[in-house]
Amino acid sequence: MLQLGQNARKAAAAMALASTAAKNAALLHASELLRATRAELAEANREDLAAAERAALEPAAIDRLRLSSAVIEAMSEGLEQVAALPDPIGSIESLRKLPSGISVGRMRVPLGVIGIIYESRPNVTVDAAALCIKSGNATILRGGSEALHSNRALAGCMRRALAHAGLPVDAVQAVPTRDRGVVGALIQAPEWVDVIVPRGGKSLIERISREARVPVIKHLDGICHVYVDGEADPDMAVRVADNAKTQRYSTCNTMETLLVHRAIAKVFLPRIAAIFRDKAVEMRTDADCAALLAPLGIATTPATDADWSAEYLAPIIAIRIVDSIDEAMAHIARHGSQHTDAIITANHVNALRFLREVDSASVMVNASTRLADGFEFGLGAEIGISTDKLHARGPVGLEGLTSQKFVVLGQGEIRC
Repeated sequence: MLQLGQNARKAAAAMALASTAAKNAALLHASELLRATRAELAEANREDLAAAERAALEPAAIDRLRLSSAVIEAMSEGLEQVAALPDPIGSIESLRKLPSGISVGRMRVPLGVIGIIYESRPNVTVDAAALCIKSGNATILRGGSEALHSNRALAGCMRRALAHAGLPVDAVQAVPTRDRGVVGALIQAPEWVDVIVPRGGKSLIERISREARVPVIKHLDGICHVYVDGEADPDMAVRVADNAKTQRYSTCNTMETLLVHRAIAKVFLPRIAAIFRDKAVEMRTDADCAALLAPLGIATTPATDADWSAEYLAPIIAIRIVDSIDEAMAHIARHGSQHTDAIITANHVNALRFLREVDSASVMVNASTRLADGFEFGLGAEIGISTDKLHARGPVGLEGLTSQKFVVLGQGEIRC
């Protein structure tokens, strides 16, 4: 940790001064390298997948671990998108002249060294490194032991790209060991690390939040809701709810609870329930929903209190019928995790109320929760999705990896 920290601190000083052209050159060359080394990346990933199967990991965990051709292409495109984004570093915002004669503004600056601790998803290696490079930071990457070979191969591509662009290779360092003690050392080293971003299970994030001596940008759960309002378009509601749940089960922005207004339940619920049944999604429902679906031959399981606060990350969904938008929002406030929640409605007033009153990092109208993502939000990629209110909230892209300092421009002014 001492060596990694010293390397990172030195690299961060150089990255803070790096030109936009050099940073973009590194990102674009990394994109080329990923495509050119698909075979090598796939071979490294196969080692991790084989070990995961021998260890009998859950299917969702294995899915998160897989580096398919589509995932590699998405990483390459993400690098290109980050390269195309405006460079925030050095930009001066809100410059204004004051009565004393000085002009005061704020300049965007890097955070410094960012420690990223994550599980399973090897694509985080590239996404996080790309954002740290473009925002002028250095990063220490501690991926899950189950993805060690994949992460090494991906980090190697990023380091080669940095060298190609004349930037310090130690701006991206992957921890080369499975030793769990490294995590403890990383989160308690404020002399080397400026902020920690954990991406993983609730137990990991709780541990880091409890033990860290370094500031943490975190989210604990992704208990995402879709509320189908009484004035929703049924076809739109079916399309969005299906996508929000079944497009991918293992992500933090997947819908876990579906709330349906009673006025539209008879029209909407049989259609979406048939889709869930055909896709083998287990439905855990309240009594009203079960009574509506049982005569149609659609089997459900009675929901328990725990189901309303569950992040399944699996083909399971909780469904409840509500009598009003107020009841829906009260349910979200009680059981949600302030991650992503959506309303499907044609009622403008209800849409605005939902946007204003639901206190989540991303709040949506007539859109799938699966779109709560840095790539989809035009950030190029994301380092994580924060449910904190400080320092960043929602998908954390380039701006979330910067701070600001006051800059003052004067012509000899003094204080009287």
